[in-house]
Amino acid sequence: MALKVGDKAPDFTLPSTAGNSFALNMDAANKPLILYFYPKDFTAGCTKEACSFRDNIEDFKEFDIDVYGISTDSIATHQKFRKKYDLPFDLLSDIDGYVSKKYEARLPFMNVSKRITYLLDKDHRIAAVY
Repeated sequence: MALKVGDKAPDFTLPSTAGNSFALNMDAANKPLILYFYPKDFTAGCTKEACSFRDNIEDFKEFDIDVYGISTDSIATHQKFRKKYDLPFDLLSDIDGYVSKKYEARLPFMNVSKRITYLLDKDHRIAAVY
């Protein structure tokens, strides 16, 4: 079951393809954003989803909404995936699945994220779940 609209998004810090760590409450303070969890880089469905965010990035920028993809893949794999598909947003590495679990986005008995997207408002409350 996913987090619900109105819930406060759990804070976290994860390695980022930007070359540093991304801390939700520090790096995106007072800013709306999209966190999309997905199973694996370079798979058909995940590639299609990432490219859809890429192709619609201007719509999100219009509303000053940043996009972050999260999976249990390594930063090295994320870097290759981001480069190959020219993704204009950062990917975050949740190697141990801890953040995916906090967001109820982890597949049971597997160390992969399920496909779920959260829109967070500027206060980091869940505004929508898809």
